[in-house]
Amino acid sequence: MQILITGAGGFIGQLLAEHLLNAGHTVTLVDIFKPPIPAKASAHSLSATCVAADLSKPSDATSILSASLSTIYIFHGIMSAGSEADFSLGYNVNLHSTTNLLSQIRQSCKPGVRVVYASSTAIYGQPLPSMPSEATVPTPSSSYGTQKVMIEYLINDYTRRGYINGLSLRFPTISVRPGKPTQAASSWMSGIIREPLQGKESSLPCGDDFKAWIGSPRMLVRCLMKTLDMERDCMPLHVRQVNLPGITVSVKEMLQALEAVGGKKAVGLVKREEASEEIRNMLDSWPTEFDVSKALGLGFEGDQSFKSAVQDFADSLREQ
Repeated sequence: MQILITGAGGFIGQLLAEHLLNAGHTVTLVDIFKPPIPAKASAHSLSATCVAADLSKPSDATSILSASLSTIYIFHGIMSAGSEADFSLGYNVNLHSTTNLLSQIRQSCKPGVRVVYASSTAIYGQPLPSMPSEATVPTPSSSYGTQKVMIEYLINDYTRRGYINGLSLRFPTISVRPGKPTQAASSWMSGIIREPLQGKESSLPCGDDFKAWIGSPRMLVRCLMKTLDMERDCMPLHVRQVNLPGITVSVKEMLQALEAVGGKKAVGLVKREEASEEIRNMLDSWPTEFDVSKALGLGFEGDQSFKSAVQDFADSLREQ
């Protein structure tokens, strides 16, 4: 397959590109800067094209599209805390550039091209039922969540009209992410594992009883690869949202998993701090458990434990 990934310089884009290239696909990696070819897929570098493009510009969006594309993964964006801190930037990147990209897809790609959009459970906000599902009305309490749900509705309409075969996957918080802290309000959920396992201090802005809906990188890439097999009639044409499986994990359980893998010394590197009122309100508005029967019925899989995600990250450090 010929596949395009936007936001391909980020962690998720690089992880997916690695698996796609190693599976024999041809991949175009696009970001605002020229993204690298994943090191673990370097043997397939001839099957990768790396492009710098500003997707808010119609000419740049058009230049990366063609009728030969079978799947487009839309991953580019400004993350949650970043969108809240810079209103104009968040709307320009998360809403306007994605709207422009979809418009250019309609004009340049074959009808029914598969489009997989990285949405988020941040589209929900309080008050909520105990087990929100895709039938729960989104009431986002952040600019980021608002931008995500707007694009979800565009994905629905473009699919209904036959322009694309769209899927909006609502990601749980992904942990443990490698690399550096991000502008996500949930960045600390990776940080309190990632940094201590490398002998560095990290900040924890929530108490032991705080809970989060979490998925591992390994789970996420399995779900993303699964979308390559999904047909247009797998769900109603005007309802394309899917809450991906995750697990509910408290801060206490995160720290227990860290200790089980890294020992008490690693836990000692986690330092408590107070979150800003703005970030705390955002975190508190996110649901901590979901009805994922739709996702499971479509063949998506979830994690069994958070400890396995911590162990995966520790193993990756040893490989490096």
